[in-house]
Amino acid sequence: MLKRVTILFSFVLLILLSSCAKPQDEKISRTIFMLNTVVTITIYNHSDEDLLNRVMEEIDRLEGLLSVNKENSDIARLNEQAGKSWVSISPECEEVLLLAKKINELSDGYFDVTAGPLISLWNISGGEGYVPNEEEIEVALESIQIESLLLEDGKAYLEDETMRVNLGGIAKGYIADQIHMMLLEEGVETAIIDLGRNLKLMGEKADSSLYRIGIQNPTNKNELSGVLKLTNQSVVTAGIDERFFEYEGVRYHHILNPFTGRPADSGVLSATIVTEQSGWADALSTSCLLLGETKAIALIENMEDTEVFLVLEDGSTAKSSGFDKYLEA
Repeated sequence: MLKRVTILFSFVLLILLSSCAKPQDEKISRTIFMLNTVVTITIYNHSDEDLLNRVMEEIDRLEGLLSVNKENSDIARLNEQAGKSWVSISPECEEVLLLAKKINELSDGYFDVTAGPLISLWNISGGEGYVPNEEEIEVALESIQIESLLLEDGKAYLEDETMRVNLGGIAKGYIADQIHMMLLEEGVETAIIDLGRNLKLMGEKADSSLYRIGIQNPTNKNELSGVLKLTNQSVVTAGIDERFFEYEGVRYHHILNPFTGRPADSGVLSATIVTEQSGWADALSTSCLLLGETKAIALIENMEDTEVFLVLEDGSTAKSSGFDKYLEA
C-alpha cells in the first residue's frame, strides 16, 4: 500500500530586526517562490529595480541547469543518459559536481549527490511522502555510487544506468555564491541573499551594525537556540524539522542517510554552518547532521574559517571551538 501524506515545511533561520537599524535606509527587495522555496533578495543603497530583475533571471537560469526537476537541465540530461553516454554540462554544473565529490570525501561518504534514487523513493521533496519497505531501500542503496560519477573536460557520465544525481543539498548554496559575485560586479556592497533561509550576507548595515540571525529551536518554533551576529558570511542550517511528513504517528524528515537509506538518526536535530562560501555551508550543514556530534565537530575543527553549531536531541547544544565569536552575548 502506498503511504503518502502532505509534506510540512518550516524555516530554521530568521533574520532578526535590530533596534538600532535606520528605517530610512534605502533598499530594494523582492520575494518570489523559486528553487522550490521562498527566495528573498534585498539590496541596500540601490534603487534600480532592473537589477533585481536580472538577479531573478540569473537564479532561474542556474536552476534550469542544476535542478533535477527541470526538463533539459544538465542534471536531467545526465540522469537520462545514465549508463549510456557522456553528457556535455555547463561550467557551473561541473563546478558544483566537483565540489560535491570533494565534500563527499571529507564527510566520509555521508554527503552524496548520487543519492537521487533514495530521494525519489521517499519523495519528501516532491510534496508528498512515501514510506518504502526494506527491499525498496536496498535497491535504492545499490545505485548510490559517487565513485561512478565521472567528470572530464566539461562532460559528465554516470557509469551505472540506475544512478541518479540530485543536487538538492548543495545547489541553493552554490547559486547564492553566484548571485553574490554578480552583485559585487554590479557594485553592490550591502545585501541579503535569502534562498529559503540559506543566507548569504554582504557587508554591514548603514549604521555599521552586524546582521542578527536567529537559529530556531527545532523542538519549539517559539524559541531560539541562539542568535548570531554576522557580516560577509554565509549561514545555513540543516534541520530535521525543515521538511518532513508524518505517517501513523511517526515523523520522517528529508535528510536521508546514504548508508542506511532512512532519515538520519544521529542525535543531531539541526546543524548550522557559518563560513564564507554558501555552497560549502549548504553541503556541510547536511553532512554534520548526518555525521553526529563527535564526527561533525571533528570535521569542522579541521577546516579553516568554518564553524558549526549543533542542536542535539536531548535539548543540549554543541559547537566548534571558534563558534562563540558569532554568538550574541
